Amino acid sequence: MSTTADAIRSAEAHSAHTYHPLPVVVASAEGAWMTDVEGRRYLDLLAGYSALNFGHGNRRLLDAARAQLERVTLTSRAFHHDRFADFCTELAALCGKDMVLPMNTGAEAVETAVKTARKWGYEVKGVPDGHAKIVVCADNFHGRTTTIVSFSTDHDARDHFGPYTPGFEIVPYGDLTALAAAVTENTVAVLLEPIQGEAGVLVPPAGYLQGVRELTRERNVLFIADEIQSGLGRTGRTFACEHEGVVPDVYLLGKALGGGVVPVSAVVADRDVLGVFRPGEHGSTFGGNPLACAVALEVVAMLRTGEYQQRATELGDHLHRELNVLVGGGAVTAVRGRGLWAGVDIDPSRGTGREISEKMMERGVLVKDTHGSTIRIAPPLVISKEDLDWGLEQLRSVLAG
Repeated sequence: MSTTADAIRSAEAHSAHTYHPLPVVVASAEGAWMTDVEGRRYLDLLAGYSALNFGHGNRRLLDAARAQLERVTLTSRAFHHDRFADFCTELAALCGKDMVLPMNTGAEAVETAVKTARKWGYEVKGVPDGHAKIVVCADNFHGRTTTIVSFSTDHDARDHFGPYTPGFEIVPYGDLTALAAAVTENTVAVLLEPIQGEAGVLVPPAGYLQGVRELTRERNVLFIADEIQSGLGRTGRTFACEHEGVVPDVYLLGKALGGGVVPVSAVVADRDVLGVFRPGEHGSTFGGNPLACAVALEVVAMLRTGEYQQRATELGDHLHRELNVLVGGGAVTAVRGRGLWAGVDIDPSRGTGREISEKMMERGVLVKDTHGSTIRIAPPLVISKEDLDWGLEQLRSVLAG
């Protein structure tokens, strides 16, 4: 495709319209920068919704992928392969857990967690078969499968996809009193995001995650933390739960686990939880494949250094200082987030989030809107301070205009 218009026209003619992307057609990328089909460069401040925490074209990850591509890429789980044990061992150690159940996408990890919690509830907790309940939070985003949209409060994701899967109780995010009231003897899990990403990077009140941990432990309920976006360095810690010193029963991981190279997700928990599965009860042809394991092993090794968490902390502090200066100036009404992750609420008089994103694109910066007037900023953790500052300068210019 020689031009942006040609490429977009062809895509719209031959693909289902499930997304409304910005009108940019990326042809190559490196680090925190992307180049379109016409040679224009853009600073990436979205990082594939955190899938690209380590940047585009990361040499370590590409080298790991290339080496594995020359050996074997897929066996299916019908056979063992020589990268699987190391992947499970190293990822479990990073999480401080016993076992890993690998899948491919984040939604698959969430679906797997739902099955895990129900089976644990029936076989370990003793909930009557078919009566298991999982408590979730309003404004969540865990994926778009039919089961997951059954407990979504996003009308775009949910409407006209019923009948819906039963077994879920929805409570307000950050409200411990409502959560406690929703937990009954048939509750098998509380599933939540430590920071709600799609909702606008919503950080819960201080002490909320600790309260969830205490409540679930007291009531013999699994605490499942969906760290698919918030985990693996994004917030300045390996896991966002660490900011409150909380260790959930189950981690859900994805996005950055594949380094932006291959889709990799995982459910990570102790043996008393994941040990409920037996052969034939769950699986995936591509889950835990050799190529995925090779890349994810390198991701785990990179996180072990603490370098990326430290960068997210230091640059994140700088990001939030600069963004908070904009609050109250007539253009920005609120800023939320943690580490290199921010939700910026734009005063509607200055334009919608989509309009602001389009103006940023015109200045060579890529961000994404959500919920009307909010834009999300989540650059690769490898971004330089100079590039980050340049991107923020473009935002200031757009808002001043």
